[in-house]
Amino acid sequence: MSPKLLRAYLDRAHVDYTVQPHRPAFSASRIAEAAHVPGRELAKVVIVWIDTHLAMAVLPSTEHINLAHLRELTGARNVRLAREEEFVARFDQCATGAMPPFGNLYDMEVLVAESLTHDEVISFNACTHNEIMTMAYEDFERLVRPRVLAFAEPTLV
Repeated sequence: MSPKLLRAYLDRAHVDYTVQPHRPAFSASRIAEAAHVPGRELAKVVIVWIDTHLAMAVLPSTEHINLAHLRELTGARNVRLAREEEFVARFDQCATGAMPPFGNLYDMEVLVAESLTHDEVISFNACTHNEIMTMAYEDFERLVRPRVLAFAEPTLV
Protein backbone atom coordinates (compact mmCIF):
# COMPACT_ATOMS: atom_id res chain seq x y z
CA MET A 1 0.00 0.00 0.00
CA SER A 2 1.37 3.37 -0.98
CA PRO A 3 0.96 6.51 1.13
CA LYS A 4 -1.64 7.70 -1.38
CA LEU A 5 -3.66 4.47 -1.08
CA LEU A 6 -3.44 4.57 2.72
CA ARG A 7 -4.85 8.10 2.75
CA ALA A 8 -7.63 7.05 0.36
CA TYR A 9 -8.50 4.11 2.64
CA LEU A 10 -8.73 6.37 5.70
CA ASP A 11 -10.71 8.99 3.77
CA ARG A 12 -13.24 6.36 2.59
CA ALA A 13 -13.60 5.24 6.22
CA HIS A 14 -14.26 8.88 7.26
CA VAL A 15 -11.33 8.88 9.68
CA ASP A 16 -9.70 12.12 10.79
CA TYR A 17 -5.91 11.90 10.65
CA THR A 18 -2.92 14.15 10.29
CA VAL A 19 0.19 13.62 8.22
CA GLN A 20 3.42 14.99 9.58
CA PRO A 21 6.65 15.10 7.61
CA HIS A 22 9.93 14.72 9.48
CA ARG A 23 13.58 14.36 8.63
CA PRO A 24 14.39 10.82 7.43
CA ALA A 25 14.67 8.37 10.32
CA PHE A 26 14.95 4.59 10.35
CA SER A 27 14.42 3.45 13.94
CA ALA A 28 11.34 3.94 16.07
CA SER A 29 13.14 6.05 18.66
CA ARG A 30 14.66 8.31 15.98
CA ILE A 31 11.28 8.69 14.27
CA ALA A 32 9.62 9.72 17.55
CA GLU A 33 12.40 12.23 18.13
CA ALA A 34 12.31 13.61 14.57
CA ALA A 35 8.51 13.92 14.58
CA HIS A 36 8.35 15.28 18.16
CA VAL A 37 5.91 12.53 19.17
CA PRO A 38 5.97 10.79 22.57
CA GLY A 39 7.54 7.35 22.12
CA ARG A 40 4.61 5.64 23.85
CA GLU A 41 2.26 7.02 21.15
CA LEU A 42 4.44 6.03 18.19
CA ALA A 43 3.56 2.52 17.11
CA LYS A 44 6.18 0.30 15.59
CA VAL A 45 5.31 -2.71 13.49
CA VAL A 46 7.17 -5.98 13.92
CA ILE A 47 6.38 -8.92 11.65
CA VAL A 48 6.37 -12.28 13.40
CA TRP A 49 5.71 -15.89 12.52
CA ILE A 50 3.05 -17.48 14.69
CA ASP A 51 3.30 -21.17 13.87
CA THR A 52 2.68 -21.20 10.10
CA HIS A 53 1.40 -17.68 9.42
CA LEU A 54 2.79 -14.17 9.43
CA ALA A 55 1.25 -11.67 11.83
CA MET A 56 1.77 -8.00 12.54
CA ALA A 57 2.72 -7.13 16.11
CA VAL A 58 2.13 -3.45 16.91
CA LEU A 59 3.63 -1.92 20.02
CA PRO A 60 4.88 1.39 21.40
CA SER A 61 8.30 2.43 20.15
CA THR A 62 9.50 2.45 23.77
CA GLU A 63 8.88 -1.28 24.20
CA HIS A 64 10.02 -4.62 22.80
CA ILE A 65 8.27 -7.92 22.20
CA ASN A 66 8.52 -10.72 24.70
CA LEU A 67 8.25 -13.65 22.28
CA ALA A 68 7.69 -16.18 25.07
CA HIS A 69 4.69 -14.18 26.33
CA LEU A 70 3.37 -13.82 22.80
CA ARG A 71 3.63 -17.58 22.27
CA GLU A 72 1.78 -18.28 25.53
CA LEU A 73 -0.92 -15.68 24.88
CA THR A 74 -1.62 -16.91 21.35
CA GLY A 75 -1.44 -20.59 22.26
CA ALA A 76 1.08 -21.08 19.47
CA ARG A 77 3.73 -23.77 19.40
CA ASN A 78 6.30 -21.49 17.78
CA VAL A 79 6.69 -17.73 17.59
CA ARG A 80 9.67 -16.00 16.05
CA LEU A 81 10.63 -12.74 14.41
CA ALA A 82 10.23 -12.85 10.64
CA ARG A 83 13.23 -12.10 8.47
CA GLU A 84 12.88 -9.19 6.08
CA GLU A 85 13.06 -11.41 3.00
CA GLU A 86 10.08 -13.40 4.31
CA PHE A 87 7.67 -10.46 4.20
CA VAL A 88 9.08 -7.57 2.18
CA ALA A 89 7.19 -8.56 -1.00
CA ARG A 90 3.85 -8.11 0.81
CA PHE A 91 4.65 -4.47 1.41
CA ASP A 92 6.02 -3.69 -2.03
CA GLN A 93 4.67 -0.12 -2.09
CA CYS A 94 6.11 0.76 1.33
CA ALA A 95 9.67 1.53 2.24
CA THR A 96 11.13 -1.48 4.04
CA GLY A 97 10.50 -1.07 7.76
CA ALA A 98 7.91 1.70 7.27
CA MET A 99 4.80 -0.46 7.09
CA PRO A 100 1.65 1.06 8.61
CA PRO A 101 -0.10 -1.04 11.28
CA PHE A 102 -2.99 -2.04 9.03
CA GLY A 103 -2.43 -5.77 8.70
CA ASN A 104 -6.08 -6.12 7.74
CA LEU A 105 -5.13 -4.57 4.39
CA TYR A 106 -2.37 -7.16 3.90
CA ASP A 107 -4.38 -10.21 4.96
CA MET A 108 -2.44 -10.41 8.22
CA GLU A 109 -3.61 -10.81 11.79
CA VAL A 110 -2.83 -7.72 13.88
CA LEU A 111 -1.76 -8.11 17.51
CA VAL A 112 -1.62 -4.88 19.49
CA ALA A 113 0.30 -4.52 22.73
CA GLU A 114 -2.12 -3.68 25.52
CA SER A 115 0.09 -0.76 26.57
CA LEU A 116 -0.54 0.95 23.21
CA THR A 117 -4.26 1.24 24.00
CA HIS A 118 -3.71 3.62 26.93
CA ASP A 119 -3.36 6.76 24.79
CA GLU A 120 -6.12 8.47 22.85
CA VAL A 121 -4.03 8.70 19.69
CA ILE A 122 -1.73 6.45 17.73
CA SER A 123 1.03 7.60 15.39
CA PHE A 124 2.77 5.36 12.86
CA ASN A 125 4.90 5.26 9.74
CA ALA A 126 2.94 6.17 6.65
CA CYS A 127 4.83 3.86 4.27
CA THR A 128 7.88 6.14 4.21
CA HIS A 129 10.82 6.97 6.45
CA ASN A 130 10.02 10.68 6.47
CA GLU A 131 6.32 10.90 7.28
CA ILE A 132 4.02 9.72 10.06
CA MET A 133 0.27 9.67 10.45
CA THR A 134 -1.63 10.28 13.67
CA MET A 135 -5.24 9.31 14.32
CA ALA A 136 -7.52 8.44 17.19
CA TYR A 137 -6.71 5.02 18.62
CA GLU A 138 -10.47 4.35 18.72
CA ASP A 139 -10.65 4.77 14.91
CA PHE A 140 -7.62 2.54 14.42
CA GLU A 141 -9.20 -0.17 16.54
CA ARG A 142 -12.51 0.12 14.68
CA LEU A 143 -10.83 -0.30 11.29
CA VAL A 144 -8.27 -2.97 12.14
CA ARG A 145 -10.03 -4.97 14.89
CA PRO A 146 -6.74 -6.15 16.41
CA ARG A 147 -6.24 -8.71 19.14
CA VAL A 148 -5.05 -6.80 22.18
CA LEU A 149 -2.52 -8.78 24.25
CA ALA A 150 0.10 -7.96 26.89
CA PHE A 151 3.20 -9.10 24.99
CA ALA A 152 5.37 -5.96 25.18
CA GLU A 153 7.84 -4.85 27.84
CA PRO A 154 9.69 -1.57 28.36
CA THR A 155 13.00 -1.39 26.58
CA LEU A 156 15.83 -0.86 29.01
CA VAL A 157 18.22 1.88 27.99
